[in-house]
Amino acid sequence: MATSEVEVSASPVSNETGYRSFELGEFGFARDEYFVHISWAAKGQRLSHTMSADAFLRATMRCVAWGFFYGWLNFDDVFGTQQLYGRVKFYAGRFNPAYHDQGLDHEEIFETPQAVATFKEMLADWTNEGYDPFAAPDETGLSWIGKKSGTNEEAIGREREVCRRMPGLPGDAPLRTDENGRPVNRAFADVSQDQPEVHAEPGFEGEVHAHNLFGYLSRSDVTWNPSVSSIVKQSLFCPTTEEYILPVKHGNDRMEWFIQLSDQIDWEIEDKETGKPRAKVIMKAGDVSIMPADIRHQGFSKKRSMLLVWENGNPDLPAMYEKGELPVNLSGEF
Repeated sequence: MATSEVEVSASPVSNETGYRSFELGEFGFARDEYFVHISWAAKGQRLSHTMSADAFLRATMRCVAWGFFYGWLNFDDVFGTQQLYGRVKFYAGRFNPAYHDQGLDHEEIFETPQAVATFKEMLADWTNEGYDPFAAPDETGLSWIGKKSGTNEEAIGREREVCRRMPGLPGDAPLRTDENGRPVNRAFADVSQDQPEVHAEPGFEGEVHAHNLFGYLSRSDVTWNPSVSSIVKQSLFCPTTEEYILPVKHGNDRMEWFIQLSDQIDWEIEDKETGKPRAKVIMKAGDVSIMPADIRHQGFSKKRSMLLVWENGNPDLPAMYEKGELPVNLSGEF
């Protein structure tokens, strides 16, 4: 089922704020000038949870852009989603002992097109003109605050950049240039834009390729949104630029490697089930770490930095994880 064919449950426009409210199963979503209010039913009563509208929209934008990615996307300590590959589980309080231990949590599973369509409609309605949930706060300002005021379809309509082999190859994703509307970001004005010279043997001109990855990343117009810039069988290089705070606490269903290419990112590591602090990882340029599959992590970058996320694209991994056949860390624990 295509997302465009899905019917989204939304209220009429509010006379007070200009925004619509949305329903997805037993979940309710509403926003006002500052906040998003998430509601659900538990033990015969209606519960609600409040988030900053800015934080909610940034997290929702990643859900849409990533197709709910893999694993768990915790918007905060109460609400989040879990990728079920074809379906998506929404939960409130499931991984928060204060709710879960009292039976006040709620989980519900939806077909992916329904979840994506609802979040897309929400983004379109709740994103005001001039606000970009993909951008760093310094780049987008405070237009998320207040009553409904226009929209920003160009910003929220971006698609994640995915190559087939590597950007710049014939017929593949293009390199980023001034000419195709991708100027160098303000934080990377000192990054060289020189490209490597490739001298291929006759007959291999379309097979041997190289490009300046630092120059490519310096022209990224989004934060915390890995593009796929190299594919070799099931090995995916997913570089990204980071600034401010990763909008979700990401819970892995597989191990993933981080390679810090520039500057510094501080990572807060928590137990995936309880949210209890487990570690703090400070990554500086040249550092390499691996995030295990039994944690949730959130990054903090005080200035624009470059990060390479190395992913295993094996399509069998989700089923292996569900069956307990996939180690959660390098020590081989299951």
